Amino acid sequence: MSKKKKKDKLEKTLVEKILDQQKIKYRQTSFATHKDSGGVAQMDTSILKDKQPLVYKTLVCEGNKTGPLVGVVPITEHLSMKKLAKISGNKKCEMLPLKKLQKTTGYVHGANTPIGIWFNHHLPIYLDDSMNGKDEIAVSSGEVGRSIWVNPQDLAAFCHAAITDLKE
Repeated sequence: MSKKKKKDKLEKTLVEKILDQQKIKYRQTSFATHKDSGGVAQMDTSILKDKQPLVYKTLVCEGNKTGPLVGVVPITEHLSMKKLAKISGNKKCEMLPLKKLQKTTGYVHGANTPIGIWFNHHLPIYLDDSMNGKDEIAVSSGEVGRSIWVNPQDLAAFCHAAITDLKE
């Protein structure tokens, strides 16, 4: 491999190493980041334009009966807490408070990934059905600004995830 190709290649995240170990195909990608008014790092996905609905966010919630659980929806959509509660056997769900996020998942806001959360904690994962029929979608690879493109069926199988309608 030439020096230029080595230099252009991103160092692998733990999530990418997990996927390599499981022999699951993926593609690395990175996005510019900026801090919002609350000082929280955000990815800038505006460069994707028409592919933006293929990028998914991982939202960690808390069910009143099950405790922590994860919903994965397109970044262009909102997670329905009612739908998540119903599918997960809870009466209600709410977002996990930021101060509990890293302790619960091992990831900071903006870096949560269904792959790492399942691998390390086996929390219940629910994927939005909008990914059905897509060849690949992007999810975080465990670092702010880093994502992977992966086949959604491979993602669901690895995370033992239910695929259901989660959008508001």
